[in-house]
Amino acid sequence: MKSTVSRRSFGLLLGALAIVAMHDPAFAQNAWPERPVKLVVPFPPGGGTDIVARAMGQTLSERLGQPIVIDNKPGASTIIGTDAVAKAAPDGYTLLLSGSTSYSVNPALRARLPYDPVRDLAPIAIVARTPLVLVVGKGTPWHSVAELVAAAKAKPGSIRYATFGSGSGPHLAGELLALAAGIQLQDIPYKGSSQGAMAVIGGEVEIGIDTVTSVAPHVRSGKLRALGIVGATRSSLLPEVRTLAEQGLPDATFDAWYGFAAPARTPAPVIDKLTRAVTATMGNPALQAQLRAQGMEPVVIGAAAFRAQMVGEISRYRALAHRAGIAAE
Repeated sequence: MKSTVSRRSFGLLLGALAIVAMHDPAFAQNAWPERPVKLVVPFPPGGGTDIVARAMGQTLSERLGQPIVIDNKPGASTIIGTDAVAKAAPDGYTLLLSGSTSYSVNPALRARLPYDPVRDLAPIAIVARTPLVLVVGKGTPWHSVAELVAAAKAKPGSIRYATFGSGSGPHLAGELLALAAGIQLQDIPYKGSSQGAMAVIGGEVEIGIDTVTSVAPHVRSGKLRALGIVGATRSSLLPEVRTLAEQGLPDATFDAWYGFAAPARTPAPVIDKLTRAVTATMGNPALQAQLRAQGMEPVVIGAAAFRAQMVGEISRYRALAHRAGIAAE
């Protein structure tokens, strides 16, 4: 009799554990990932963010033992792709790789945003930094920032510049340039780096502000002319190009970076495993060399510092936007 009860109890226990395992993600976390992981990039293929994602994806896939599938979701100044991740199931199978536009610029410039990066995203790591660069088409007459500023002062609002969209990093950088130089520029939104660069090359707009990664090949080929690095330091890809600070506009400095995040409420064991995998991936010498060849600085800035930087930039950029009268809708 005791044996029968014992077997019955054991069977009931196994059944209960199976039911709990079906409904409690904690039981499945140790096995994560069990299928391909989607990495959302809120830009079209070919831009700086896409380059980082694809460079990381292969090495990260080897670490996790599952394919990393790049999912380009461009549009609305990265809002479409970022919001898709913020609202995705917090199971570790939908992740985000985006620039600071998603994490700090949009929240600072937009009163209405469908996601809150501090509330709705779980930071994993900042993985790379890259400076922005001010470029002009080869058909324009300007060969220095001073010449561009003089032309803008002569005809306020007549010079147009390409951005990733209203409220994007290049938009904020352009407004910071305008504020620092005392000029008026007209921002023209595009879906991403590739379209914006083509618009400047084709003469649709006169100037562009984009990552060095995206436009350096066009500068080298002579299709674009670089007037100044918007970041704090010069770029190894374009070492001869002076920063805007070196040219008398220190208040126009803006640094771009790329961050890796998951939906909020993603289980801690999954985040921990992701963090270890991302850290190990960024320590790969071949990957570091690949990113440096694209003009990027590979880094690993952990979740706590990532969150602190995001919160600090939102506050700083919001104050700057108010001062400059920038409002993105």
